[in-house]
Amino acid sequence: MTVTVKDIRQAVKILGVSGMPVCVHSSLRSFGSIAHGAETIVAGFLAEGCTVLVPTFSDAAYAIAPPDLQEMRPPRNGIDYTQLSSRVYMGKNEVYTPASRELNITMGLIPKYIVEHPQRVRGNHPLNSFAALGPLAETLIDGQDPLNVYAPLHTLTLMHGSIILMGVGLERMTFLHYAEQVAGRELFRRCANGPDYQPMLVAVGSCSEGFGRLEPALASAQRKLRVGQSLWQVYAAGEALQLAVGAIREQPDITHCADQECVRCNDAIKGGPLLEV
Repeated sequence: MTVTVKDIRQAVKILGVSGMPVCVHSSLRSFGSIAHGAETIVAGFLAEGCTVLVPTFSDAAYAIAPPDLQEMRPPRNGIDYTQLSSRVYMGKNEVYTPASRELNITMGLIPKYIVEHPQRVRGNHPLNSFAALGPLAETLIDGQDPLNVYAPLHTLTLMHGSIILMGVGLERMTFLHYAEQVAGRELFRRCANGPDYQPMLVAVGSCSEGFGRLEPALASAQRKLRVGQSLWQVYAAGEALQLAVGAIREQPDITHCADQECVRCNDAIKGGPLLEV
């Protein structure tokens, strides 16, 4: 079976999200045979009046090492500062703008298609931007800035949008980083060049490899649908946020990955970086 635009439109109707904003995390490979690849997925949603929101992270291109200044290296920040010299930073001479088409290769083909689309809207965050395509794109993206990384997800929630995982698990659900923030965790800080080429701190999420442990807590908000060979897991943003925040507050280590030495998980569970006031 080859998945077509018609199949995507039918799935959108079944899920009852026509005309609504959706945040998509996807594995195109999970569909099996699909006509015209990522374009088919996006076209199906757009034909149903949806706005498609995707993470379009670009830290591989724009991250820089933080200067050796106390205010640029807060403690409990999910990073071992003594290991910085062993890392490769590509962003030393680069400044991000929303017009950039840079994208981490791990983001996948649907984010790549959207970030290269001439009508997309991309957020103002050098490392962890979101991009959107559709009638509500400007509204969703407006407000994202270096320290307000999850503004699009906040707006998605206010607009009664949904998160759709297409052939991927909760480990790829960026929305759960937003839930960590709402639960009271300070977001980590990383470094990028500002518009003036001077280093600035930007907010980013934690390790996500333990997010699968939240599945029982989110079960009541989950719907499933198979499209082609791809299993979709669909969550109403507002309900998922409430359940995830409750679970994190009740059991902070529920988000911890399998590596007990993971500095990002350990620092996140303690509350995140200690920032100067």
